[in-house]
Amino acid sequence: MRYTERVTELDGARIAVVGMGVSGQAAAAALESYADATVSTWDGRGDDAGARLLTPEALLDWYPDIVVVSPGLPAVGDVHEALHARSIPAWSEVELAWRMRSRDEAGQAAPWLAITGTNGKTTTVNMVAAMAAEAGVSAAAVGNVGDPIVTAVTREDGPDLLAVELSSFQLYSTSSMSPLASGCLNIADDHLDWHGSPEAYRDAKARVYDNARVACLYPLDDPIVAAMVENADVVEGARAIGLTRGVPAPGQIGLVEGMIVERAFGPERFTSANELFQVSDLEHLAHGDLPVHLLSDAMMAAGLVRAAGVQPESIRSALRSFGLGAHRIETVAVRDGVTWIDDSKATNAHAARASIRAQEDGSVVWIAGGVSKGASFDSLVADISSKLKGVVVIGVEQEGLLRALSSQAPGVPVTVIPPASATVMQDAVRAAGHLAGSAAVVMLAPACASWDQFSSYADRGQQFAHAILE
Repeated sequence: MRYTERVTELDGARIAVVGMGVSGQAAAAALESYADATVSTWDGRGDDAGARLLTPEALLDWYPDIVVVSPGLPAVGDVHEALHARSIPAWSEVELAWRMRSRDEAGQAAPWLAITGTNGKTTTVNMVAAMAAEAGVSAAAVGNVGDPIVTAVTREDGPDLLAVELSSFQLYSTSSMSPLASGCLNIADDHLDWHGSPEAYRDAKARVYDNARVACLYPLDDPIVAAMVENADVVEGARAIGLTRGVPAPGQIGLVEGMIVERAFGPERFTSANELFQVSDLEHLAHGDLPVHLLSDAMMAAGLVRAAGVQPESIRSALRSFGLGAHRIETVAVRDGVTWIDDSKATNAHAARASIRAQEDGSVVWIAGGVSKGASFDSLVADISSKLKGVVVIGVEQEGLLRALSSQAPGVPVTVIPPASATVMQDAVRAAGHLAGSAAVVMLAPACASWDQFSSYADRGQQFAHAILE
């Protein structure tokens, strides 16, 4: 049985919950237990459930002491600017969850293993939860997967360990979180329209390492993430643990003859006790060569659970039976020599690049396009051009992708689906089938968000599968 202690900052406070999406609704529900607090809900549209119509002026006129902000409110938007001008604290749902987290009879709260990165977060938190569960630990993957964090941490029967997926939006308004261990998988420009600049995006991501208590895990070959760790304000004694695909030095996790080994939490010399898992334990997750990012995700997950005391045999067992979630390099069908793959979760260039580069040269018909989030596609197209047999462009914002294809892959056939099409995915699948011929991999890896023509990346993937199978 767990219980939630009183959070003194909330007693008697006027608390505005802004944004009535999933996290906002969960935050409002959690705050209902604080009878001494006055809670008001706000939304940009207003609704029949009692949310006030959000404008910066109306919100400030309500005189809130604390505002719990939706991740949908951009840092460069007028609401954040208004709160900053008045020095009103803006908390993410993550910040609220950290302060409200329940405790056991000994007064201990469940530790958090925090994961961020431009790509791979969901896969990694699910791996972490699976590894912990294999070791007999009650664990949950939360955040942008599973329950909202504030819901999970305030339950009386809550888990004993949380694998917490954190976006840059959530981290932007998070300050007091102190995870047991944390990691940033990778960093590439994304969500620049929300943050305003690459530097602001990276600064938000870097918050994942602040106040880490045991370990900060990071890829050794990424100097930007390495700098995040170097500059982090951690709890005294927390160590920097580098991940490498080479032979690991003391204090690192790396690769030795097909085996992932660690010299960070066990003995520094190489013994069987250092062996976390074999690369071959992941082969069932790949179509074609094992994508490097899946190996990196598994290394990060293994390092994080080792910081929590999980033993290698549980790591190996969990990975051998692990399955990727829907819309993540998911084979939908194999027909007439053509393999149809749904990687709708590849919502930026970094993710699309990783999936496509694992395929053979000249084998991929790429379905791409959507909301670019301020990103450029020149580097992506240049890196994958040798893999492309053809491209089908969808989405409303097509100009940037078409320019990149014209300049970086001029010989690759391109079919454009008109933005006004009422049957965009059916049209895209039909065009991809024509380009594929009798031998190809058709991959939906849009490198863009889905909001222009679909309700979510999942809806986009589902429509892709339906168009193939109908």
